Amino acid sequence: MTERTRLYRHIAARFGDARLTIELVPKTSWYSNVRSHVSEAEWDRLRKPVQRRAKSQCEICGGRGPTHAVECHEIWRYDDDTYVQELMGLTALCPACHAVKHFGRTYTRGRADEALQHLADVNGWTEEVAADYIALVLELWRLRSEVPWRLDLTWLTEHGITIPERDPAKARPPDA
Repeated sequence: MTERTRLYRHIAARFGDARLTIELVPKTSWYSNVRSHVSEAEWDRLRKPVQRRAKSQCEICGGRGPTHAVECHEIWRYDDDTYVQELMGLTALCPACHAVKHFGRTYTRGRADEALQHLADVNGWTEEVAADYIALVLELWRLRSEVPWRLDLTWLTEHGITIPERDPAKARPPDA
C-alpha cells in the first residue's frame, strides 16, 4: 500500500463524516479539467441541469452566493495505485463551499481564513480540527503531485459528450 493510499484512508477514517471536504487537484493535473475538454456550449449543457436539480441551492450547505447562487463543481475520484483521476459527476455548490473545495486557489487569493471558518461551520468542527484536516489534505496533495495522473472522462461520454484530442501545447496557460 502506498503512502498516498495510507494517508487517504487515515483522512477518511478520521473525517469520513464530513459534509464539506477539500478536493485539491494534484499539481501534475492542473489546467486539465472538464472545461478544458469541452466547448462552452457543452459546458452549459452539463452545468445547467445540475443547477436546476439543486434548485440553485448548494448541495452541501443549502446556501446561495450573492452574485452566482451556485457554481458547478467537478467531482473526482483518485486511484492512488493506478494514478487515474476519474470524473464521477458534477454538483452545485455555493461560492463559499466551492472556495473550500479549491482551498489551494482560495489560499493564494488571500481567503484561506474565510474558507477555514466555512469548513468548520458546515462540518460542526472547531477551527483547530479544521486546521488539522487541512494539514492532512495538503500533505495528500503534495504526495499526489509527485506523479502524473491520467484523466478518465468516461462520465462525459456517458452523458453524450465527445472528447476531442487535446493539443498538449494548449494544456497550460502560457505563463505556467
